[in-house]
Formats: sequence, C-alpha cells, structure tokens
Amino acid sequence: MEIQLLRHATLLVSMNSKTLLIDPMLSPVGAMPPIVNSTNQRPNPLVELNCPQDFLQHIDAVLLTHMHRDHFDDAAAEQLPKNKLIFCQPEDEGKLKELGFYQVIPIFKQNCWEGLNITRTAGQHGTGEIGIAMSPVSGYILEAKGEPMLYIAGDTIYCSEVESALGTYHPQVTIVNAGAAQFLNGDPITMTKEDVGNLCRYESETKVVAVHMEAINHCHLSREALYDYVKREGLQEKVLIPIDGEKIVLS
Repeated sequence: MEIQLLRHATLLVSMNSKTLLIDPMLSPVGAMPPIVNSTNQRPNPLVELNCPQDFLQHIDAVLLTHMHRDHFDDAAAEQLPKNKLIFCQPEDEGKLKELGFYQVIPIFKQNCWEGLNITRTAGQHGTGEIGIAMSPVSGYILEAKGEPMLYIAGDTIYCSEVESALGTYHPQVTIVNAGAAQFLNGDPITMTKEDVGNLCRYESETKVVAVHMEAINHCHLSREALYDYVKREGLQEKVLIPIDGEKIVLS
C-alpha cells in the first residue's frame, strides 16, 4: 500500500494495483475565498498542490468522503474527466451527475470493485447545530487481499462512530483529518491533537496518518504542534504526519 499526501485531504492511495484519488481539491493557491466565520481570512488554498506530473491520467477512480469545497472544488469538477469512476456517499450522487459525471457509484454500505472492498462508515463533522449543518459526511474502510486494512475516517471529530469503525474493523492503518478546523463559534469540526491521541489509545494496533493541516484558513492545528503533542504523549511511533507530496509505503 502506498499513500501520498498531495495537500490537505487530497491523497493518492494505491492498493491492489489500483490508484484512488481521495477528496480532490485542485485549485491553485489563493483561488478560493476564505472559509467564512473564521478568524484567519486568508484566501484558500494556503499552499500549492504538490502532485506528480499528469497524475489525473493515472488514477483508476475517485473516492469522495463528501463534497465540501475543500474536498471537491470547482477545479476538480473541471479537471476530472467526466467518464472517471467516482465512489461517493449516496447524498452526493445527484450533485456529481449534475456536474456531468456519469460513472458515479454511491456506496450505501459496501461495494466490491476490482478486488477492492469499500465499506462506508459514519462520523460527526462537529458538535451540536454546527455538526448537523455540516452533515452528512462519510469515511471508508478499504480492504484487499494481501494489503493492510485502511480506514479513511474523513471529516469527523473523535466520536462514537469512529470508535465503532475502529472496534468493528481493527484497521492496520487509519487516515485522520486533523487540523482542528473551527469557526468563530462552536467546537472544532475535525480532529484536534487530543482526538488523535484518544484514537491511538483506543485502537493501539493502528498506524495513524494525520493529514488536513496547514492548507485551509480555518484549520488551526499545525503539523509541528501535533508532532509536539504526540511526542509528549509517547505516540510518535504510532502517528505519521506527512508533508505535502510525501509518500508513505505500508505493508
């Protein structure tokens, strides 16, 4: 299995001889306005996309956790071939078809494609009214013969739904969207450093890959701050914090 972070939550995941593009945000730096109702009003994305040349020509499918603009932006809608296979949560099927994509497969619970089993999981994209307004969001369990089991948690805080996925599937690798994204009001809507620590302690056998940092204006947790925390907690051997463009190979 190979995981390459391109930026934010945009990843290339290669397993079972297939390459999936996860949550493509493809806009150049500063092309989108800031997330409203947040303290830092810099235009998004904050950094350029760090990607292989012509990578869109080499992906086999796209996997979307949800369609907030930092996970599927206008640039992705324009640049992705309209015949590209896209797996998504059921609520996003109609939106993608309206954009002209015609190979859209909603995952209600589970789908097996080319020897890769994809199971949808739930999450909470914040608490209270904000969490309700930001829903629905999904995560996915990816399984293939001879490969580590991968859990892509998606945009969620640490919650009972995440514990259920961990306790049910016991993934060897878990990708979490950290960054502690937050509006001016309410609690964080993605994982904080404490959330990452709680996940590590709940499922001690999983290797955590923390992404979703330093690219969008309302994400306040930096890579350095997360690394300092996991080091203090003795979790640095369990948590990988890739930089943009970095590849991680797992077996």
